[in-house]
Amino acid sequence: MPQPRDDTGVQPDGFFAGLTPGQRVRHPAQPDWGEGQVQSATGSRVTVNFEHAGKVLINARVITLDVIDD
Repeated sequence: MPQPRDDTGVQPDGFFAGLTPGQRVRHPAQPDWGEGQVQSATGSRVTVNFEHAGKVLINARVITLDVIDD
C-alpha cells in the first residue's frame, strides 16, 4: 500500500530520506563535520546536529547522508 504524500509529492516524516530522529549519519562531502545525529526529518528536509558544524538543515533531494551502522 503506498504511503501518503504531502502536497510537494514527498512522503512525510523523513520517509523521502529514509532517516529517523536519533540516527547517526555523516555528510559525504563534509567529513570534517564529524558524526551527526538526525534531529528531525520531514519530507526532504533533515536537520542534523554534527559534532563540528552544529545544527545543519540538509536537503535530502540534493545530499544523501551516509548512515552510520552501530
